[in-house]
Amino acid sequence: DLASWRAMVNRIKNTQDEVTIGVAAKYLSNLDTYASVFEALKAAGWHHGLKVNIEWVDAEKLEADTKPLRGVDGILVPGGFGSRGVEGKIAAAGFARENKVPYLGLCLGMQVAVIDFARHVLKTKDVHTTEVDTDAKHPVIDIMHDQVGVKLGGTMRLGDYKTVLNKKSRSYLAYGEDAIHERHRHRYEFNNAYREQLEDAGMIIAGESPDRNLVEVIELRDHPFFVASQAHPEFKSRPDRPHPLFRDFIGAARQQRDNRVSKGLGQMMGAVGKKGLGAA
Repeated sequence: DLASWRAMVNRIKNTQDEVTIGVAAKYLSNLDTYASVFEALKAAGWHHGLKVNIEWVDAEKLEADTKPLRGVDGILVPGGFGSRGVEGKIAAAGFARENKVPYLGLCLGMQVAVIDFARHVLKTKDVHTTEVDTDAKHPVIDIMHDQVGVKLGGTMRLGDYKTVLNKKSRSYLAYGEDAIHERHRHRYEFNNAYREQLEDAGMIIAGESPDRNLVEVIELRDHPFFVASQAHPEFKSRPDRPHPLFRDFIGAARQQRDNRVSKGLGQMMGAVGKKGLGAA
């Protein structure tokens, strides 16, 4: 029975509306690196009857200026390793937070969001991840204790892990389930020593491991859509079954676009009203 597949193909062929997503990335020499992210965004767009235009933004350039992110309908920060481009990804998360632009963080995309929040909302200096700065005074992202001294490689937290969702979170509404399983590929974690301070300042712990020891998903209060997952949800997205977080992210991006268009029209009409229409 190919009815659902044919319906999806029909939506794709007849899609005319669109949104633009800025992806702050650093492996730009080979975009296949982000193939799973790209396909997950497209699938989410098809669900909404939208074409997703992806603007690949060099994370290193964002360190000096976030101008390339102006005008996008949503911002996504994917995973990655190492120090190159990290400050630009932190800036991307900050831009989304400050300007109320829908944000989806994946793996490192969650970690940089935590760093930005601690630096600029808690107004704390010397905040970083120990992956980049081992001497950071406030390592809000730190290595797992059972891996201290172990070289990066097969020791990462890999594969499917269970996450229990906060029923008051946007993530719970997206998934529609109390508990989920997502694939992981990382070594550094949210540092629980800062958990209470971050929550008090407006960060929501939307998902955590069953024993509550590992923070898996964060959100921000008073934001149209700011969700970041320690996992890689893009791996579970399918053309006819978009991942719930990608689906709702693109939905929020469309609302962002509509709001911007409405605001622009309102400003234009206001300007015309002040000047008058002139002689017919």
